[in-house]
Amino acid sequence: MHISMKMPITKNTVLLIFQLSAALTALTSCGGRPQAGGPGAGGPTGPVPYKTAEVYAGPATMFYSYPATVQGEQNVEIRPKVDGFIQDIFVDEGATVHKGQPLFALRNPQYEAAVRSAVAAVKIAEADVQTAEMDVEKVRPLVERKIISDYELQSKQYTLNSKKASLASARAELINANVNVGYTYLTSPSNGVIGTIPYKVGSLVSSTSANPLTTVYNTNNIYVYFSLNEKQLLEFSRTLKGATLKEKLATMADVSLILADGTEYPEKGRIVTVSGLISTETGSVSFRADFPNKPGLILSGSSATIKVPVQIENALLIPQNATYDMQGQKFVYTLNDKDSTVNTGISVSANPIGNLYVVESGLKKGDKIVVEGVGNLRPGMAVKPLLSNPDSLYADAGKSMIHTKL
Repeated sequence: MHISMKMPITKNTVLLIFQLSAALTALTSCGGRPQAGGPGAGGPTGPVPYKTAEVYAGPATMFYSYPATVQGEQNVEIRPKVDGFIQDIFVDEGATVHKGQPLFALRNPQYEAAVRSAVAAVKIAEADVQTAEMDVEKVRPLVERKIISDYELQSKQYTLNSKKASLASARAELINANVNVGYTYLTSPSNGVIGTIPYKVGSLVSSTSANPLTTVYNTNNIYVYFSLNEKQLLEFSRTLKGATLKEKLATMADVSLILADGTEYPEKGRIVTVSGLISTETGSVSFRADFPNKPGLILSGSSATIKVPVQIENALLIPQNATYDMQGQKFVYTLNDKDSTVNTGISVSANPIGNLYVVESGLKKGDKIVVEGVGNLRPGMAVKPLLSNPDSLYADAGKSMIHTKL
């Protein structure tokens, strides 16, 4: 190396040149030596092992979950038809009652007085009828003997008819009076459970009172209501067999109910009805599923989540931890023929199956993907595939690679 210098070469200058040469040699040596742990490192060389698996392709059951509200088969408000004071309450809140069982007794003296008055009116009318019948029978022989004219007999007959009509009217009034008295005794219209009782003994109630006396909840069967928006309805309809919505519902499997504490209700239900109109206010369609509830475990007004299974004949499934997000899109690392990683964008269904995604596009049957450690990979990186056990990897899809029910 030739160095042209105008200043004289001194001892310090020689020392400086030596230091610069040593530093340049060290930098050159570091740049040419692989760093430990990186590709081509001085330690173990070759592709790094990563767990891989093939994309699962086959039948699967996807569960759609929707918030739901629960209503009893019957929710009957008990309201009085007549005014009165509550005299007796025969049941307590939360009691189980049967159809026809007495619930309340009201007291209204005017209805009792109306009955007594109606009874007296009937007796008077009966006496009038008897008197008119006697008059007819008294005049009839005289007419037959031509002692008096037929006019007298017809007049008496008309009077008898009038008295009979008055008797019928009096008896109708008595029936009405008794009906009004009957309205003061309220019985259960069905089997069920008593709700809250806002009024106490002595309270004045009427048919126009703000609150009912109570509500009888018949929960032998429960109705579970849930809604789907237009997008969900279209996706839901595409996955079901049948030409009409009614046929699609008939082919559906039983549905499950997740209670408020996260446990699954032991009984299965069926979706039986769907409204034929999309609500302009909410933009959704209402569905109803029926569940048996003989033990009475679920009360009317409860909240729950309904799980609707939808069978998919040809589903592509991948583990969720095999994916990563970048700029709002999901990606996986697939392997090419040389076992090098390829950054592959995918789209998945909004409804996963346990810890598995249902792939809608981006992958096909037979594709190999890296299922662990994707955060350490880069595109084009050579890896050593370690095939994962598919039964454990796709455990949420079922006990084997054939059956995929949860």
